[in-house]
Amino acid sequence: MDSLEWLIPWEFSPTLVAGFAAAIALFARGRRVHRVTWARQALFWTGLALLYLSMHTRLDYYAERMFFIHRIQHLVLHHLGPLLVMAAFPGSVMRAGLPLAWRARLRRWLATPWGRALTAVCTHKILVPALFVFLVLVWLIPAVQFYSMLDWRLYRLMNWSVVISGFMYWNLILDRRPSPPAAMSPGGRVISPILTMAPQMVAGAVIAFTESDIYPIFELCGRAIPMSAQTDQTIGGLTMWIPAALVEVIGLLVALGTLMRLSGRGRLRRADREARMRNKPGKALSA
Repeated sequence: MDSLEWLIPWEFSPTLVAGFAAAIALFARGRRVHRVTWARQALFWTGLALLYLSMHTRLDYYAERMFFIHRIQHLVLHHLGPLLVMAAFPGSVMRAGLPLAWRARLRRWLATPWGRALTAVCTHKILVPALFVFLVLVWLIPAVQFYSMLDWRLYRLMNWSVVISGFMYWNLILDRRPSPPAAMSPGGRVISPILTMAPQMVAGAVIAFTESDIYPIFELCGRAIPMSAQTDQTIGGLTMWIPAALVEVIGLLVALGTLMRLSGRGRLRRADREARMRNKPGKALSA
């Protein structure tokens, strides 16, 4: 097969193409307004490229027919791709890429009860990590996996759900600000990856060491690579167990660096004082 043929989508999705095109256009326009370092640009473009290659190329064909490739695909969609993109801190850059009128409308909408509610849900310090783990584990339930691999609508829902939850999670963990205004405390950002990686590692170990074929759907569809079900399943479980955990360790180290930086500058104590003042309006007024 010619190398360029790998870039041909297995199942073309105009919605996905439109989403990637919008992200590229907004970031490219925003660079003209905001100063974006080469390192941040490299992180953004690398993460976006990995997400596209995992979702909209020939790789998707193999992900539907090999369990271990399916797990590598989700490693990129749920962990690595969103981590790289959010490490570029693209929010302000992409907002700057919007037309001025659209930016004003966005600010007004975010100030509405609906906008505040959506922001609260997408940055909830307990809900988002729980959803991050849940959307890894729920798609691994054999019955759920069986139907999601047969129904293209469930298959796309599965992929999009892990991508979106990945963006929400790493947006929390990689936040460089003290809390408040950040939704999660700096210490919580260090602890959270430990809590979220543990159940994924356990699930990966169980899959890797189970001797029976947990996911016969891949045998039913016909494996794209000559390999026994046991070997395929073992490699897939190990992918969840080790590489996925390493990605979360990277996020943990970044969060630890943020905690040390904020502590060294005294911003943690200042944030705590400001939070206490907000919780005691009477004392704040008397001062």
